[in-house]
Amino acid sequence: MTSDSAAVALAALGHPARLAVFRLLVRAAPDGLLVGEIAAHLDMPLSTLAHHLRSLKDAGLVAQTRQGREVRNSACTEELRHVLDFLLTDCCAGLPAVTDAA
Repeated sequence: MTSDSAAVALAALGHPARLAVFRLLVRAAPDGLLVGEIAAHLDMPLSTLAHHLRSLKDAGLVAQTRQGREVRNSACTEELRHVLDFLLTDCCAGLPAVTDAA
């Protein structure tokens, strides 16, 4: 995990609608949901949902699989674990002393 990839994932989750989509998919794990099912649960227009799903997919937080004419979306919880591990890697490790350079 790099700072850039963590920032992309956190930015994707930083929008209330995308956070709602991701949390819904986490609840629906491991099977995920079809696009229409997500839209119905969140009362979100399909065009808006498509935009948010694309952002989550680009961030590596959602996997999509085609099932005939439908697209099933699943939360990539392992990717979220990588982001959280990245954030907490240095937890409680302390800081080096800062000296006054002036």
